[in-house]
Amino acid sequence: MHHFIDRRANPKGKSLGNRQRFLERARESIKERVDRSVRDKSIKDGGGIPAEGEKVTIPSRGLKEPRFHHSSKGGRRRHVLPGNKEFVVGDTLKRPQGGAGEGGKQASEDGDGADEFSFTLTRDEYLEILFDGLELPDLVEKATVETETIGTRRAGLTTAGTPNNLNLVRTMRNSLGRRIALQRPSARSIAELQGEIEELESLPERSEKQQIHLEDLRHRLEVLERKRRVVGYIDPLDLRYDTHVPEKIRNSRAVVFCLMDVSGSMQEREKDLAKRFFLLLHLFLTRSYEHTELVFVRHTHHAQEVDEETFFYARETGGTIVSTALEKMKEIVAERYPPDEWNIYGAQASDGENFGNDSARCKALLLEDLLPVCQYYAYVEIVDENAEMLLNNPEAGEDLWQNYRQVKAQAPHFEMQRVSQPSHIYPIFREFFLPKAKGAQNAGG
Repeated sequence: MHHFIDRRANPKGKSLGNRQRFLERARESIKERVDRSVRDKSIKDGGGIPAEGEKVTIPSRGLKEPRFHHSSKGGRRRHVLPGNKEFVVGDTLKRPQGGAGEGGKQASEDGDGADEFSFTLTRDEYLEILFDGLELPDLVEKATVETETIGTRRAGLTTAGTPNNLNLVRTMRNSLGRRIALQRPSARSIAELQGEIEELESLPERSEKQQIHLEDLRHRLEVLERKRRVVGYIDPLDLRYDTHVPEKIRNSRAVVFCLMDVSGSMQEREKDLAKRFFLLLHLFLTRSYEHTELVFVRHTHHAQEVDEETFFYARETGGTIVSTALEKMKEIVAERYPPDEWNIYGAQASDGENFGNDSARCKALLLEDLLPVCQYYAYVEIVDENAEMLLNNPEAGEDLWQNYRQVKAQAPHFEMQRVSQPSHIYPIFREFFLPKAKGAQNAGG
């Protein structure tokens, strides 16, 4: 049996062990609030999660740890609370006038009660709860591309070095130990001797005993000053410098292509659902890669690379030719993201409509040009909220859906799903990135 001991320092004086026990006890409530909080976050700023953490509010019921206490029933007890100035043991209290009490604090305007508990999750804790149990698919994880750069790392201390590498803390510690060992006089002791000498010298007349004492004080002051000059405050022996050695650093880089149809059939509801999926994908990949970039490609009958604001909110009119977005992605990969240096991911959102025979062109572009250089490609088709037949029957669909089903049959790192409302996004995302063994086990169960 293995025993793991967490020796990390407690943050800001708080007990890390107690914090972890609290998070585990309230995990269900915290996860529910975390899942709800991603809806209004931006993608490029790291999901809107600040580096110092995310504030979460959960109901306070059930947060107290179980403990033993005296029963309030049975027995006969008498006590007077501390600070009482009006009553003694044996006095009886009159029933308050005015009827029933308020019965607790009133609810807030947004429906949340007053009995709530707010605290801050660190960024790592927030993402760990959000993506609990997910991992990159085996095929992607094995193919992770890494690049090497030369960096430096700390390699201890040395007695020689440049001033900018001076380790001030260790230097001052050595200086203090040497001064204590050699009994270097302090400035306060010398000031006290000087004060006594000045006091005796200021006397108009001194007795023989006072004169002898004055000479003794002057001799002691001379000895202390000479010793203070010999035993310096900082000695070259005290100096310690940080030393660094070169080290190869492996950096993994990923780029996420967000492709979306912005023709007239894609309204605000469809764009909002697409944004939620892109947000989850970006947050998930930032946990696996050192450096992650985003590329936004929007299309109608032609495609263009845009910024995030334009991608989600600018209005566009025109027909739908999906292959233009795939061709734009192929062009950008060739120009800026060599597959031997970047892990390339694709995420596409559409309502399933496409022009003429363009769907066959999309299939060819994916199989021949994009999927061979992509680590993973996910397609989300946004359908009407009342389209139960499409949600329950993956074999039904428009021409684009049928061609993409043929792509999925040939490419294991291509996934596709349909969504119709916000509650579908997170479960579908988890289904995409569940480990293969767990996904098969859950499907069988």
